[in-house]
Amino acid sequence: MTVIPHRANLLQDRNQLHQFLLNCQQSLTEKDRTKIVSISQEIYPLDPLAVLQEISEPCQRHFYFEKREPIAGKSFAIAALDSAIHLTVAGTDRFVAAQNFIRSTVANTITIGAERLPFSGPHFFCSFAFFDENIAANSYFPPATIFLPKWQITRQKDSCILVANAIIEKDRNVKNIAENIWQTFDKIESRKYHKLTTAIDSSISLKQIPVNDASQFKTSVKSALELIASKYFSKIVLSQAINVISQTPFSLIDSLNNLRLSYPDCYVFSTSNGKGQNFIGASPERLISIHNNQLLTDALAGSAPRGKTEAGDAKLAQGLLESEKDIREHQVVIDFIVDRLSKLGITPKFSPVPRLLQLSNIQHLWTPITAQIPPDIHLLKILAQLHPTPAVAGVPRDIALEQIRRRESCDRSLYAAPLGWIDRTGNGEFAVGIRSALIDGDRAILYAGAGIVAGSEPEKELAEIQLKLQALLNALV
Repeated sequence: MTVIPHRANLLQDRNQLHQFLLNCQQSLTEKDRTKIVSISQEIYPLDPLAVLQEISEPCQRHFYFEKREPIAGKSFAIAALDSAIHLTVAGTDRFVAAQNFIRSTVANTITIGAERLPFSGPHFFCSFAFFDENIAANSYFPPATIFLPKWQITRQKDSCILVANAIIEKDRNVKNIAENIWQTFDKIESRKYHKLTTAIDSSISLKQIPVNDASQFKTSVKSALELIASKYFSKIVLSQAINVISQTPFSLIDSLNNLRLSYPDCYVFSTSNGKGQNFIGASPERLISIHNNQLLTDALAGSAPRGKTEAGDAKLAQGLLESEKDIREHQVVIDFIVDRLSKLGITPKFSPVPRLLQLSNIQHLWTPITAQIPPDIHLLKILAQLHPTPAVAGVPRDIALEQIRRRESCDRSLYAAPLGWIDRTGNGEFAVGIRSALIDGDRAILYAGAGIVAGSEPEKELAEIQLKLQALLNALV
């Protein structure tokens, strides 16, 4: 990757932008006929979700990713619009293929502008399906999608960085490329955006159609418990999906805004396949975050509802912290993550006592795990080892995956799978796509799951899933 010193206001000067792109084109050779140009510029603070609403088209890929951590001062929101270059791939080597694609693209990229600011330069947005191969003929998302957007806008505190990425080829009209960039930049920066600050109440009735009914799910849980008792496996996560039909098409932006206002402690995300379908959610679970070689991941397993009163809530919280069944389920996830990291030569650190992650309608046992990462270990190599964790699959993993395939009638697609971003230096952040929904016009499929271990009760597991599904049902408009 070539880095060129900062040029002020390059995106706002047509002639200067055109000349820079022309110089890049003239540097191409017969052997090296294509380059990617990445231009970063600081702009007046905007809401990336509002920009997504105004600029994105249904026929374009997009990625939205937001996490609010006001106490830690790490809140950020990213909107990635359209695709400059992308890769879709399937198979057991999909994480390796994604890593190679990112590496080769970065090596072929010229960066210019405010490259020292956070979230500047090229970022790659990734969605990996739960399984490495699609079995269902109507799967909306490939097993892996990685794309470099044409436009990326990120807000962190009161700072806002805009990144434009463009493909430069020997036989392309550079003047047209420069004009398109200049006009889109002007549109993003000068448009008056509607403020998305209040929740939108749903006044429409939603028709719910379970993919498999309650009795079928409880039968699956009982069958799984019998196999657990016979030592065939020790845990399996079974998901439940419901089809939801609205009287009018769902509003992607209003639904996302409701999620970020209702669940500020969660990752709020949306990704599009460029064909009109969107996968959205509010996930409490970080799969992996790496910044300056510091890794952070979450062991999140063991759940209880929130109480209706302060005393009732405290009682439920204490019951969760003392639950032998939930602590055992939680420890399985910790052991798995520690084992997987250790096999890569990484030494994890964590507290022996789990904490509580309390959301508005549910609370979980939570253990953050940290580690120092050697520079030669790529984030995607770690991701390939961690996904899927026992929190969304089971133990042993291969047996649990085979049983999930057999027992679940709905294609998981991106449900319970990694979604996130990676920058040019290997920093990145991925959430687990739980508490999620696939939106397709006036129809949606909502997903939630529950971990089945010895001591699980079918009625309680079903109630837990229904509680998780309610989070999406309340947000969709």
